[in-house]
Amino acid sequence: MNSPDSTTVDVTPADVAAWLVERIAEYREAPAAEIDTTVPLAELGLDSVYVLSLCGDVEDKWGLVVEPTVAWDHPTIDALAVHLHGEIAS
Repeated sequence: MNSPDSTTVDVTPADVAAWLVERIAEYREAPAAEIDTTVPLAELGLDSVYVLSLCGDVEDKWGLVVEPTVAWDHPTIDALAVHLHGEIAS
């Protein structure tokens, strides 16, 4: 496992959202420009397998352990980014 990214001090919700867009675009094999941050993750094609992968990626990137239910509690990239930013900042 990689160590958490050392640049978390200066991370913003927009940075987290941009990172989420890149990850989701990679999962979907689609251009990041096609990912709408206001559309529910399920509508973007994220099923439970992708959500588990995303949770692992979050842990690798920022050292946060997040439950897969986070995608249902914060169902859009924008909402998830704000939530994760709060966790990163604390």
